[in-house]
Amino acid sequence: MAEDFEIEIATPQRLLAREKAIRAQIPAEDGYIGVLPDHASLISELGIGAMTYTTQDDHYFSLAVRGGFLEIHNNVVRVLTDFAEKAQEIDVRAAEKDLEHAQEAMINPALGIDIAAALIAVRHAQARIDAARKAANKEE
Repeated sequence: MAEDFEIEIATPQRLLAREKAIRAQIPAEDGYIGVLPDHASLISELGIGAMTYTTQDDHYFSLAVRGGFLEIHNNVVRVLTDFAEKAQEIDVRAAEKDLEHAQEAMINPALGIDIAAALIAVRHAQARIDAARKAANKEE
């Protein structure tokens, strides 16, 4: 049995991580997937949420991700995402304001508002807040 796996996280703009990890939690389209070494092979759509992983030296990382794909094969986890933001890069106050505006748009929809887009905005803002809070809780 392997003791770790390689995790790669990339967006169209940049490579966010390529390192050895011992566990990960990744938002898929239908819920979170927990990953440990020797995980079964799979390909899945990514959802919107806070992705976390822990490295061999017990460092904890949290990111907000939105859309894309996940591939697990031969102890390599590839996360190819449309959007990813590291927890330390997230402005929590701005994310909280974005969440508030998106929720208001859903509660009081204006003519022509796309409710699906508003729901995505709510989920994305919440994912950013969750990622930042998870990282902050691990630091304490």
